Amino acid sequence: MYTTIPVTTRRAPYQLLAVRVVLLAIVTGVTLLVTQELRTLWWAVLLAAAATFAVLTSRHRWLGPTGRLAEVLVVGLATSAVAAAADQAGTVTMGFGAYAVLPYLAVPLVVAGLQRRDVEALLLLLVTAVVLTTAGAVTSVDGEPQLAQYGYIGACGQWLLLAALGTVATGALQRVIQAEHTPPQPYAEATRLLTQLRSVARQLPGATLDPGGIAEHLLDEVRVEVPVDRAAVLTASGGGRLVVLAQGGADRVDWETTLDADSAIADAWASQQPQTESRSQTRSHPGEEVSALVLPLVSGVRTIGLVALETDAPHAYPSALVERVATVVAPAALRLEAALLFDEVRSLATNEERQRLAREIHDGVAQELVMVGYGLDNALAALPDGGDEAGEELRTLRAEVTRVVTELRMSLFELRSEVDRHGGLAAAIADYARTVGSSAGLRVHMSLDESSARLPAATEAELLRIAQEAITNARKHAGAANLWVACTVDPPMAQVVVSDDGQGITDQQPDGRYGLAIMAERAERIRGRLEIKPRHPSGTTVAVVLGGREPAR
Repeated sequence: MYTTIPVTTRRAPYQLLAVRVVLLAIVTGVTLLVTQELRTLWWAVLLAAAATFAVLTSRHRWLGPTGRLAEVLVVGLATSAVAAAADQAGTVTMGFGAYAVLPYLAVPLVVAGLQRRDVEALLLLLVTAVVLTTAGAVTSVDGEPQLAQYGYIGACGQWLLLAALGTVATGALQRVIQAEHTPPQPYAEATRLLTQLRSVARQLPGATLDPGGIAEHLLDEVRVEVPVDRAAVLTASGGGRLVVLAQGGADRVDWETTLDADSAIADAWASQQPQTESRSQTRSHPGEEVSALVLPLVSGVRTIGLVALETDAPHAYPSALVERVATVVAPAALRLEAALLFDEVRSLATNEERQRLAREIHDGVAQELVMVGYGLDNALAALPDGGDEAGEELRTLRAEVTRVVTELRMSLFELRSEVDRHGGLAAAIADYARTVGSSAGLRVHMSLDESSARLPAATEAELLRIAQEAITNARKHAGAANLWVACTVDPPMAQVVVSDDGQGITDQQPDGRYGLAIMAERAERIRGRLEIKPRHPSGTTVAVVLGGREPAR
């Protein structure tokens, strides 16, 4: 992951150039004042050279730390030498001459702190302490080493402490500035999260993040623990309704999916506590006494879904059994939430890719074909009147180019079509059918019945693609004059039927057969049933049914 370094950090060495110049002038003046010897100015010259090298190499990976190391070495040696010269001159005694040079020590340490080089700053402090101690022990005045003078020791200790505190404060301030001014990087963060998601997905059982697959696996685990005749995993779909992700049992049933109904399903969703009931939680059960158990799938403070269990026997779910199955169900909440989030991200990525392909085709192949058509028109216009064999071939070729351009435009419209979150599935199918019918000269008859509740976005997208493929097959291969489109949506159930009065299914071309295989794959992906059969007296009917019971026609 990349780290953005604030502008203040990158420019800090040059911003401190003025500080270096001022401190060098102060060190030079005070040194001359306390020693009263021009020869001590050589230390100021060496310090200026080290400072120049440090400024010029401040951005280099290795030379930058080397320059700052040279500064602290010169400061340590110059401190002992100037303190000894001041003692000999008698202007300042007891090693207090060290104060003349030590203020410069703050510069290299503050620069290291601004660049968030904490280890380097610590090492510079240690090197300075070692040099000051060693030079103080070696340098002596009147036979007494500088290190034995309390003025020298006090000055060195005071400035080492001040430099350390200044370095820590500078580093903390720099982190605050970076946190406040670093611009957001949504794509970098998205890349990090998606990379982690890919790694986690590869470690999952079966390497799957399919909500339906996880729901089915959960039902298999529950059946081992408790008696079950009917079972389902439900999750939210919007509009105050639930969607059945997976069902178990001999027959598919119509589960209660309304959250405002008087049911154990609604109570479990709201209370986030297991609920038992002596009546069925389905709409189609005959009404005999049953045992029903509904367990919430809770992640954090949110209800992700429900596990509904039923058996045709009274009092089948005592409290001890409920607690045991609850411990089995609880870990599935996080898995299901991750799968639902991944499904949403995948849908967004798929839609973005379809839009990208549409743009590329429109700006590339489609434009080039249009230019070819213009070229053929110019060639036909240049032919002499009356026409000949070459002119007839050009006109045939021009008609073919027109046909291909029309097909490309329809493909672009199909790629760009998607279910609007406000319009719904029926509106998207109707819009596509009207456009195709108008361009192909088909009479389109539509029957739409959609409730206010919505199917999951991924399910709606697959149903739209199946309807598009069925309508495209009727337009391209059936030679039909009429097209009938019916869409009924009542979550968790849905049904889309496309019929035509053209040729039968056996007369379709190979690419039409390939389209049928694609529709079957899409229906299987959303756990729907695809039905393809002849229409009387002619034509084909393609129907995809989602849910346990077919909606009313």
